[in-house]
Amino acid sequence: MYLQIGIILAVMVIAYAVANWRKLSIELSMLAAAVAGGIAGAFINTPPFGQLARHLVEGSFTYLDVMLVFSTATIFMAIVRESGGVNYVVRGIIRSFYNKRIIALLLLMVIILIPGALTGAGSVSLLVVGAPVALALGYLGIPKRRVAAILFIVAGLSAAAPPVNIWAMILCAGTAIPYVGFELPLGIPILILGVFTMLFLGWKREGKMDQEAALKDMPEVPARMSWWRVLLPFLVFFGLIVAYRIWPFAMPILGLPLEFTIAALVAFLVSPKRINVLALSRDTIKRLLPLLATIVVVGMLQQVMTATGVRGLLSYALISTPLVLLFILLIIIIPVSEGVLTYGAAAVFGIPLVWFLDSIGLHATIVIAGLSLLWPLGDGLPPTALIGRLSVMVSEYKDSYWSFLRSTWVPWIVITIVAMLMIIFSARLEFLVRWSM
Repeated sequence: MYLQIGIILAVMVIAYAVANWRKLSIELSMLAAAVAGGIAGAFINTPPFGQLARHLVEGSFTYLDVMLVFSTATIFMAIVRESGGVNYVVRGIIRSFYNKRIIALLLLMVIILIPGALTGAGSVSLLVVGAPVALALGYLGIPKRRVAAILFIVAGLSAAAPPVNIWAMILCAGTAIPYVGFELPLGIPILILGVFTMLFLGWKREGKMDQEAALKDMPEVPARMSWWRVLLPFLVFFGLIVAYRIWPFAMPILGLPLEFTIAALVAFLVSPKRINVLALSRDTIKRLLPLLATIVVVGMLQQVMTATGVRGLLSYALISTPLVLLFILLIIIIPVSEGVLTYGAAAVFGIPLVWFLDSIGLHATIVIAGLSLLWPLGDGLPPTALIGRLSVMVSEYKDSYWSFLRSTWVPWIVITIVAMLMIIFSARLEFLVRWSM
């Protein structure tokens, strides 16, 4: 049995490697692995060949709710950006805090965190606010290499921040754990790590900031833009989230997709400029297609691995590894798997890992939160390096990619230490989950 499943796993790995070698996208490479694994499994009737198509189709709908959240949240942020809200906030920070550098750095950190936290994708943070924030950081006297490093680390943290964490959603869906109680276990360490990153990488300055030049280079904003127009859509969104917790028997649970849709409608209504919502939504979904395709293929890959027994084999390999060695290997396995499989790493390695750690007495929610801090680091590693490549692009850093990546080593190590401490001592951090409920 182990030999047969091992052969199927080998076929999937070879199919992925060949597709990657042929320069296919990460999504098509994972699809090739899923189809090849299903065909290989059909030869031993696991699953039967006639049911292969059904498994692929069922798997493609595994994370439909995640895709809805992702799409509606990104459209919401696109409307805020198109209305001039993002540029208005960045200009306001430079205008008001140009001589209070620490405050400016922390406010810029919050700006980077918000889009990723609301959409579950650090790439959205960089696409929405990356360019104006990079420009502001440059005028604060930060070298381009450190600007790129700040964008990479903080954008990665934003993807793990609540309320939308796609890795945690995938793990919760695969382990039958409710996606609740993550606000404090994720929010507290991410804010602390974000502050550390901004101060460590942004403390050293080169030259003197020219406020007038910075404001001149930044995009103009509509004349009627104001703070209340920026804040009202976010207040509506968070108000809807809090309302059903304050009045659980009077307020229905709308769900994140509907809440983002309502907030997007408010942002559209208070926008000082006219926005073609249909064209904006079409362009936004077009940019999102690679990420949405990744989530679809992740579900297909997970379904095929479950049906063929590969997922069970990997689970057995994890639970048979000595615990101390497993903790050491996680530091490497989690980021590298993200660099190869992106969100698929959570389905392939994360789900059996959470089952195992939960079975030995660790707290599953805190474990998921700890793992969620490690996965974004892999978004700077080849072959995908999605957030890393975008960070270099929006910061206009021209030197070697590896020189940029080396500049992130101190925050990288600190994030890794915090994540591993959260996993190892998760049972003692259970109170964070209770306080979040």
